[in-house]
Amino acid sequence: MATDEALRAHREDLVRRHMADENALDFDAVLATFPHPHYELIPTGAVYDGREAVSAYYADTRAAFPDQTNELISLRHAGDAVVVEFWLRGTHKGPFRAIPATGGRFEARMTAFFLFEGSTLVCERVYFDVLTILKQLFGAIDPKRPSSLLLVARAFWGLRKGLR
Repeated sequence: MATDEALRAHREDLVRRHMADENALDFDAVLATFPHPHYELIPTGAVYDGREAVSAYYADTRAAFPDQTNELISLRHAGDAVVVEFWLRGTHKGPFRAIPATGGRFEARMTAFFLFEGSTLVCERVYFDVLTILKQLFGAIDPKRPSSLLLVARAFWGLRKGLR
């Protein structure tokens, strides 16, 4: 049986690799950090369960935000979790769900709970403020351009459909 210190070191290494592989766009390596990938995005209520669903989530988010990166702020250990605070940044260059690209950049401070059963990662649960991101993305729209009115209308229509 692993010591508490060895278990903490293993978990921390796995989380750091997971986040670095996301930045490197090496999603096969990210998926390999869980035997059964599972994400929960608390503000939107979205749950991605299983390799296929999580892979689709990665494809959707990187199509919308191809330069998306995370930057670790802090990492803490809990009984069955590693809790990470991080900056998430990206530029909205493609559609995200029903929301057309705005061209805006965002930077949002987030928290993720990497939940473990023993040494096995079983879930990444992410908390963030959706309004902070939306304000930044919509702030890139120039209201003086007539084409912006159509973009705003399409974006709000997309928001009505939800972010899941």
